[in-house]
Amino acid sequence: MTSDRPSIFSFFTGSGFLDLGFETSGFNIVYVNEIFSPFMAAYCYSRAILNLPLPEYGYHHGEEADVTKLTEEVQVLRLLELVKDCRKSTDIVGFIGGPPCPDFSIGGKNRGHLGDNGKLSASYVELICRTLPDFFLFENVKGLWKTKKHRLFFEALKHQLNQAGYVLTERLINAIEYGVPQDRDRIILIGFRNQVINKNNLITEGLFPWKKSILSPKDKIFSYPWSKCEPFKEDSILPCPDSIPQELTVEYWFRKNNVLNHPNAEHCFQPRAGIKRFASVDEGDDSRKSYKRLHRWRYSPTACYGNNEVHLHPYKIRRISVAEALAIQSLPVNFVLPDNMSLTNMFKTIGNGVPYLASKALAQTILDFLATTKMISITLSRQP
Repeated sequence: MTSDRPSIFSFFTGSGFLDLGFETSGFNIVYVNEIFSPFMAAYCYSRAILNLPLPEYGYHHGEEADVTKLTEEVQVLRLLELVKDCRKSTDIVGFIGGPPCPDFSIGGKNRGHLGDNGKLSASYVELICRTLPDFFLFENVKGLWKTKKHRLFFEALKHQLNQAGYVLTERLINAIEYGVPQDRDRIILIGFRNQVINKNNLITEGLFPWKKSILSPKDKIFSYPWSKCEPFKEDSILPCPDSIPQELTVEYWFRKNNVLNHPNAEHCFQPRAGIKRFASVDEGDDSRKSYKRLHRWRYSPTACYGNNEVHLHPYKIRRISVAEALAIQSLPVNFVLPDNMSLTNMFKTIGNGVPYLASKALAQTILDFLATTKMISITLSRQP
C-alpha cells in the first residue's frame, strides 16, 4: 500500500530550510545530501530538536555527497535503486535542491557554468535526467535567469530537461511575497514528468498555481510608504507606522521569535575595533555593500552574510545575532543551530538557505498542482 505523502530526495541541503518547508507541508524527506559536514551536523541537530523523523535512506555528507560524482555510472545505479525502492511506498518521488550560486551572483564570483559551483547546476540537472524523479525543484540566484551570459546556460539546462521528458514552469519569486521579512529574489524552476501530468499541457495552459500561495504581490508590498532612514540612537524607541504591514518588518519577527531569549541569541560577532563606525550608520541605511543597518520597521535586504557583508542591528551597536538572522529567514522560533558550530558557518548556512515561509509556500504550490492533475486524471478516466 502506497502513502499519500510524496517522498523527497534533497540535494545541496545546507541546514535544511527548504526541507523543513516541504516536510511541514506534507512531504516525506527520505534522502538528505550535503557535502559540507558542518551544515549536515546542524541539519541533524535541528531535526532532533524539532522531533522530526530520520530520513529513510539516511544522511549523506562529505565525499559521498559530491553531486558531480553522483553522476558517475555506479552512483547513478545506486540512486536509481533507492528511487525504485521508494516507489514501493509512495506514488510520487521528487528531487529538490539549490546548487551553490556564487558563480551566477552579481556580488559573487560570476564565473558562470565554468566555475566550480556553476558546474554543480549542470551535475544536478544531469542527475535528474538520469534518475527521472516524478518532479524536481531547482532554486538559484536571479543572476542565472537575468544575466545574459548565464541565461544561455540556464536555457541549455532547460532544453536538456525537456529532452528527458519534463514539462517545465519557472518564476522569479521574491520571498517577501510569502510573508518573509526580506527582499530576496530567486529563480525557481520546477519540472514534472509527462507521465505525471498525463501530457495534458496543464503547465503550458497556465494552470500551475504560482500565485495561489502568494500573500501579497511584491509590487503592492514595495509601494507602501516604508520608513527610510533615522539617525541611529542606541536603544531608542520608535513606534511602528500605521501605514505599513507590520508583519513584514524586522522588529515584528524579532519579537515573534523572542530573539533575545533564543538559544542562538548570544551567537554574534563581537567587534574588535570600529565600534564608532557601527554607531555612525543611520538606522535603515542599507545603501552600501557592507555595514548595512536594518530598519526595525522595514523588511531586511537579502540575507547575505559572507564576503565581508555586515548587517547591523537597528538600535544596538553590534551586528545582528544568529537568532535575529534566523528570524529574518522566517524560521520557526524552535529552530536552533548547534552551539559548537562556528559563527562563520552559522551565518553562511543562514544566508545560503531558502527562507522557510517561501519553502513552505513552494511546497504547497506543488501539492496543489499534483492534486489538480490527479483530479483531472480521474475525470478523464471516467469520460466515455
